[in-house]
Order: sequence, then C-alpha cells, then structure tokens
Amino acid sequence: MGIGSDRQAGGVEWPTLVVAVVAYALWALAVFVLPLWQPGAAPFAGMLLAVPVAAVAIAQHSSLTHEVIHGHPFRDQRCNTALVALPLALCIPYGRFRDQHLLHHHDEHLTDPYDDPESNYLDPVVWATLPRAAQILLRMNNALAGRILLGPVIGTVMFLAADLRAIRAGDRAAQAAWVSHLPALAVVLAIVALSPMPLWGYAVAVWLALGLLRIRTFLEHRAHEKARARTVVIEDRGPLSLLFLNNNFHVVHHMHPQVAWYRLPALYRANRAHYLGRNAGYRYGSYGEVFRAHLWRAKDPVPHPLMRPGQSRPSGL
Repeated sequence: MGIGSDRQAGGVEWPTLVVAVVAYALWALAVFVLPLWQPGAAPFAGMLLAVPVAAVAIAQHSSLTHEVIHGHPFRDQRCNTALVALPLALCIPYGRFRDQHLLHHHDEHLTDPYDDPESNYLDPVVWATLPRAAQILLRMNNALAGRILLGPVIGTVMFLAADLRAIRAGDRAAQAAWVSHLPALAVVLAIVALSPMPLWGYAVAVWLALGLLRIRTFLEHRAHEKARARTVVIEDRGPLSLLFLNNNFHVVHHMHPQVAWYRLPALYRANRAHYLGRNAGYRYGSYGEVFRAHLWRAKDPVPHPLMRPGQSRPSGL
C-alpha cells in the first residue's frame, strides 16, 4: 500500500482512538477526582496534582485535534470532529484551528508573516512600529523559556485580536467558527464549574498546557530561501514525542500530512537520509538538545530575516 492509502485501513485507527479515550479519562480524573484528594495534613495536594494532570490531558487533546484536522481516526470526518467537539483549551475554536492549520500546510508560504497563519515572524516594517515594551516581550518570547511562560498569553491575545478584526471585517468563516465555539465553550466551563476543580485552577492548567504545546511549535519552522528546508525533524521518542503525537517528525508530517501519527517514526527511519536531504539537515537529536540550545537563547529574530523593507514577501517566498 502507498503512503497515503493505508491511513484508514480497517475503517478506524485504533491507536488514535485509544489516545482520545486516555486524554478524556485523564481530564475527568484531573477535574473530578484529584482535587478531592487530601492526604494527611496536605489539603492542597490534590490540586497540586490535578492541575498538571489536567494540563497534560488538555495538551494531548490539542494534539488529537490536530490529527482530526488531517482526517483521523474515522473515515467520516463528522465523527472525527465530534471526537474533539469540547474545546478543553477554551480559547481556540475548532473551525479556526482547522482553517488556519490547513493554510499553514501550503509549504511555499511557510514562515511568511502574512500568508502563514502559524508564523512567529513579523514584517520588519511592522516590527519597527512596535513600542519598545512590545519588542522586549516578543524578544523574550523567542527563547524557549519565554515561549513556554509568556507564549500562551502572547499567542492567545494576538489570536483573539486578529479574530476580532476578522469578525468586524465580515469574515464569515471566523464568525461561523465562533458561533459554533461559544456553546461548546459554555459546556466545558459549566462542567468545570460543577466539578471540585476551581475555575482558576483550570485556567492555570490551560496556561500550562499551552506552554507545553509551545515546546513543539517553538522551532518547527525556520526562515530559509528553500521551502523544503524550512521544516524541522526532532529525533525524539520520549514522553514529549508521545504528547505531541510524533509531530516532532515534522518534515515527514508536512510531506505526508495524511499519514497517521503512529506511522511517522517508522516512515522517517526508513527514509532518514531522504528527509534530511529535503530539509537541508534541519535536525535536532532530542528535545533535551533543544532545551540545551535554546532555553535562554533565541533561535531567530522576530522580524523575518529574509524580508526587507518595501518587500511584500520574504526572499524565496
């Protein structure tokens, strides 16, 4: 069978369905059970455990949502969408995530500040107009520690501001996505409000989850004149790789976006030299290597390094 043809063999991708069951079970455990745990004289022990467990469950749910966007685990996309209908991470409508992520998969536009919705670069002209305080925050956000701690707030504020502008401008897709999102958001908030977990605890869990996810997105793409050389591979098979559903094999995912997450490592191992040739060796051996290299040191500048004042597109795009 070809790379794309075995994606739905048997009708259901059971590994992905198992991930969904585990993610929702962890979420329920964190929200309903762990906050009540009070061993000995440690009344807050339950919350200290519940919040990080909820964060892991929310991050796993986000990775699952990414799989759903690419057509997993069922043949019927309506079933896939229903599987992630509850927005556990609260802030991002599924419809917006779907539409923007599929735009992001136009590889010829990767890292473009205008045409790639997931780009972390800015047009140098826009950068030059920002207040000094905003520039400092965005520079801090370009080191891994800043991306984990500040990124959830910065990214959410920028996303919401952009969507508000789109809605005001009459963007029907944005309007429809938020109309669908708000009732589902109300359901999640109602469930949490009725649970032993306080809303502030859940907000902290969402922040931690978004911080975890930014470890993955931190260096997925770089500015490079060749589109094929913009996408990273991180040869990690540890807990973070599982949490991200092997999306660290990112160049493989971009070349074969319909391949299920559990097939990516073997596909990479069988064609390692090919993929590293395609992305010009943009590779890290593990997430440990990423942390050592970039925890306190930025990988990139904020203004796009291949974009000059007056250009409408970076060089090579």
